Amino acid sequence: MATHFSSEALKFLRGLKRNNDRAWFDARKKIYETELKAPMLAIIAEVNDAMVEFAPENVRPPQKAMMRIYRDVRFSSDKSPYKTQVAAWWAREGLEKTSGGGYYFHVSASEVTVAAGVYMPEREQLLAIRRYLVEHHAELRELLAGKKLKAKLSEFDGRRLTRPPKGFAGEEAAMDLLLCRQWGVAATLPVEVATQATLVKEIVERFRLAAPVVKLLNTPLLGKRKQSMF
Repeated sequence: MATHFSSEALKFLRGLKRNNDRAWFDARKKIYETELKAPMLAIIAEVNDAMVEFAPENVRPPQKAMMRIYRDVRFSSDKSPYKTQVAAWWAREGLEKTSGGGYYFHVSASEVTVAAGVYMPEREQLLAIRRYLVEHHAELRELLAGKKLKAKLSEFDGRRLTRPPKGFAGEEAAMDLLLCRQWGVAATLPVEVATQATLVKEIVERFRLAAPVVKLLNTPLLGKRKQSMF
């Protein structure tokens, strides 16, 4: 039987969005554990099995790939204790404690999101990717323009700068890419997809298409990591 979420799981997420407090959550923690956490761990395991073929370096133990539902509110004006989605992040081996290229999936009360790429690179990673794209922008453009990929995923907006980043000439052929602060692709699917037997297939199909993009973006980060070891 294919792994997916239940209608009860979506009901829980809708309730959590309206009642984001510890008393409400604690009274329904068993529902969270059985209808959301357990299925998510099973989904991650199934996705891992498929990723061995096209992204083995991103395969992660389910407990490590699944993101905590508890929010870090220390530096936030929003003190809501819980995230309103269940999510997973498949980091690249060797870049687990940084923000390298990886694969992401979440289910909220209103949508399913599947994404891949570099989302919040650290300053040194941002610089390394930009320097790499000066010489390899054509390769990334070709990957992002692929018909199969574009049929299933859309390019990040990139959180673009309004002027060239420091150290890069404005006439660079790669400038539109260098202005970005993140690179990758994503798809937003109807929330009903979360309850269908094809859920894992939908995730894996998009991860597979995005794999060459993730590998290209990780190339300068892995090179920098190896150099720093000596």
